[in-house]
Amino acid sequence: MSARSELKSPGYEIFIGILSMLSIVNLMLVWLVSSEQALQTVLLVMNAIFSAIFLGDFTFRLITAPRRAAYFFKQFGWADLLASLPFPQLKILRIFRLVRVYRLLRDLGPRSVWRTLTRDRAGSALLVLLLMGILVLQFGSLLMLYIEQYAPGANITNASDALWYTIVTISTVGYGDRYPVTDAGRAWGSIIIIIGVGIFGTFTGYLANLFLSPRKGDGEADDADAAAAPAEDAAPVASTPAHAAPAVAAASEPASASSAATVKELRALLEQSESNLADMKRLLA
Repeated sequence: MSARSELKSPGYEIFIGILSMLSIVNLMLVWLVSSEQALQTVLLVMNAIFSAIFLGDFTFRLITAPRRAAYFFKQFGWADLLASLPFPQLKILRIFRLVRVYRLLRDLGPRSVWRTLTRDRAGSALLVLLLMGILVLQFGSLLMLYIEQYAPGANITNASDALWYTIVTISTVGYGDRYPVTDAGRAWGSIIIIIGVGIFGTFTGYLANLFLSPRKGDGEADDADAAAAPAEDAAPVASTPAHAAPAVAAASEPASASSAATVKELRALLEQSESNLADMKRLLA
């Protein structure tokens, strides 16, 4: 247990592991596009977003760790902290997060991980949506900027324009202040639109299910109350001893006599009302 005390759910660990791989790939991409300042700026912005996510991940692990000192010194917590800082030289330490994912898959096994992911479909779907949004934001901005940057009449010419266009398109807002002018850019923009509709449509359904569906505890409590009510009603009958039956019968006799007297009184009142009605008819005649 102590060896895996810093591990969270499989879906969360895989999500963080994929982001770690993507951030390491970005280090190489920054070096490859060093001649293109705009593309490099997009990658630097995405690396800043990754740093914020990893810093939040470190804080979450430190707060929830059973033994914080053991997590920090023995379970690579120090590497998580250093890799979250905005220094390119330290980002290579994010490889320790990949080691954590490997340990998780090795200890639980692929089948167990898959069963866990399918059992928690809502949480897994949310992480997939977040991952898809990050991937589309990065590679959509990079490719759109690469296509449109030097096109005649282009208005997507820098990193800010590309990121803004991708965010607005993914969110299905579509202000129209930034748009592609080339055929390749429009084709890529159409793909971003389709992906954005899928992401936000699924995300909206997830939120609706989260806030509008009845809680599991409430349903179980209602079922328990409904099951307990018949048992409570039947309890006095079942608990009546056999020797108390004559007493119950004796107690029911006065009740039957009282009901018989009531019937007689009702009959007498009915006969009297009929007699009064007959007298009134004779007077009117």
